[in-house]
Amino acid sequence: MKILKLPKTNFKLFMEGLQNYGEVHVPKRKSNQSFVFGPMENTSEIAMDYLRTINPPKKYFFKPKDTLFNFSSTKGFTEVIEDSDKKIVLFGLHPCDIHGLKILDIVFGTNYPDKYYFARRKNVVVIGLSCMPDDKCFCRSMGTDATEDGFDLFLSELKSSYLLTVGSSIGDDISTDFKHLLAEVSKKDTNEYLKIRKERKNRFTLSLDTSDLPYILELQRESEVWEELGKKCLCCGSCSMVCPTCSCFNVYDIQNLITDSGERVRQWDSCLFKDYAVVAGGHNFRVNRADRVRNRYYDKQNGFVSQYGKPSCTGCGRCIQYCPTKIHVVEVFNKVRGEA
Repeated sequence: MKILKLPKTNFKLFMEGLQNYGEVHVPKRKSNQSFVFGPMENTSEIAMDYLRTINPPKKYFFKPKDTLFNFSSTKGFTEVIEDSDKKIVLFGLHPCDIHGLKILDIVFGTNYPDKYYFARRKNVVVIGLSCMPDDKCFCRSMGTDATEDGFDLFLSELKSSYLLTVGSSIGDDISTDFKHLLAEVSKKDTNEYLKIRKERKNRFTLSLDTSDLPYILELQRESEVWEELGKKCLCCGSCSMVCPTCSCFNVYDIQNLITDSGERVRQWDSCLFKDYAVVAGGHNFRVNRADRVRNRYYDKQNGFVSQYGKPSCTGCGRCIQYCPTKIHVVEVFNKVRGEA
């Protein structure tokens, strides 16, 4: 692992230079309380102090609505992978979102690799950015508050500079090209980093006890907590849409008016939607809201653990921030534990 220093006085030149590697996308302010990832028009619009965007970075690889192929009675099938050759530099991912991508790599890469996802994934340079938690962050509990891989470059902020960690061969190429902007890390820089790291650790106010949680969930399948939650949850799917690891989708065809051609589309879906579990014949395995809510919680902290050895929640806090009825995921699990 190679670590260098980028003085803040060189940051603007660094960001402008990244455009040589692709279209640079950065966190930008959308309103007083919300942020989005979008193309960089000017370095002054980069929201370096953001904590979470509305939509997570998965939108670049697993698009909200995606045409898989076109079909025609005369031409047959024509595969479509939108943006498969588009080079993007995705700047500013916090450690929890990098872990989110690592989880999606597992989901889309196991058993039946998803070529649409990976065609875009290979063309994106990921540059991470350190952060300070707020009262909705519980990434420390999920083990996603730091990362040693999953990025090409990672910037850890100090007062007047950034520690720049190289995480891949393309990251090494970029650091070599920008060597005139970089400097060696001093003992003073190291001490400052350790001080900030300690301060960051103390900023966490929210935690989730994940010890034996899958076991407790197995015991609590019939808990009244799920019925209570079902009455409060609107099943609007907001938590699924903003989740960095939710990957449910629906597939359908759109035909032209004379039905001789059309396109097959994949679109984000949510297990909270009433018709999500409807099967042929009209039977619905989860017709009740309480069943759908329970299913989502179990998938994150039980099912994924059973299949891949770790939960699929990153503790980013998006589901807490954007739930219209203020359902708090940590409070729910505390109730399941009988601690609230």
